[in-house]
Amino acid sequence: MRVLITGGTGLIGRALCRALLADGHHLTVLSRSYEAVKEKCGRDVIALSSLGSWWHNETFDAIINLAGEPIIDRKWTNPQKRCIWESRVGLTRKLVHRIANVERKPTVLLSGSAVGYYGSRGDTPLDESSGQGDDFGAKLCAAWEQAAMKAAEESGVRVCLLRTGAVLSRDGGMLGRMLPAFRWGLGARLGNGQQWLSWVHIDDYVAMTLKLLADPRASGAYNMTAPQPVTNAEFTAALARILCRPALFAAPAWLLRMALGERAGLLLEGQRVLPVRMGELGYRFSHPELKGALFNLLI
Repeated sequence: MRVLITGGTGLIGRALCRALLADGHHLTVLSRSYEAVKEKCGRDVIALSSLGSWWHNETFDAIINLAGEPIIDRKWTNPQKRCIWESRVGLTRKLVHRIANVERKPTVLLSGSAVGYYGSRGDTPLDESSGQGDDFGAKLCAAWEQAAMKAAEESGVRVCLLRTGAVLSRDGGMLGRMLPAFRWGLGARLGNGQQWLSWVHIDDYVAMTLKLLADPRASGAYNMTAPQPVTNAEFTAALARILCRPALFAAPAWLLRMALGERAGLLLEGQRVLPVRMGELGYRFSHPELKGALFNLLI
C-alpha cells in the first residue's frame, strides 16, 4: 500500500515506519522535522513538509494520523493549550478536508487519540463504550476524534480512533524518561501511587495498528493498551525490581502540582483502560503482563 503518516518521526511513528517498510509498503511522512524524515524513518521514505505539498493527483491507500505537539513538555499557558489543540484537532480537520477534495480517497484513516479521553475515573474499569471525561485532556481527545470521524461521514472512509496509553519502548517515551533516575536508585512513586497506568509494549502497539490497518471489520474507537493495567506504585516497584535497584522515594502530589500546575494531572490521575474491542477482533498480545514487557525491553 501507499501510506501517508503524519507525525512519523515520533517514537510510535518511527516504529511503525520500520514495520511497514519491512512489509513492503511505500511510505510518505508528513513532519515538521522535514529534514530528519529519511534519517529517522528510512531512506526510502518520501518526506512532506506540509499538507499543501500533497498534490491533488497524489493518492494514498491509507493514512495514519499521529501528529501532535508534545503534551507535557511545556507549561499549559493559554497559548500552549491552543498550540496543543491546533496540532491535533486543527491538523486533523485540515487532513480530513484534504481527503474530501482528492479524487481517489484512501480506504482507511487511523487517527490518534489517547486514554485521556476518559478523564480521571479512579478504579472504574473503562472500555471503548465508556463516556468521555470533562478535563482539558478529555475535551481535546473528544474533539480530535470528532474531527477524524468527519472522514467517515463526508468521504466514506473507514476510520479507526487510536486511544493510546503509555507506550513502553527502549527508544524513549515515558520509559526512557524514567530510566536514568531508576538506574541511579532514585526511582519514586508519584503521589500516593494508586492512580492507574494503562500501558502497552511498543511491539503490541505496532501490531495492533497493522491489524486495524488491514482488517476491514475495524472501525471506531480502540483502546491501544495492554489488558492488564497497573497502578503507579505497581509500575514503580516492577521497574525497580527489573533493574535490581531500590525505589524508596515518593514524589509528593503537592510538589508535582506546584511544579507542573495543571499538567500534574497527567501524572497523578489515571484511567483503568481495557482493550475490549481489540480482543473482539481476535488480537492476541505478545506482552500482556508488565513484568514480561519490561523484561523484554530492558534485559
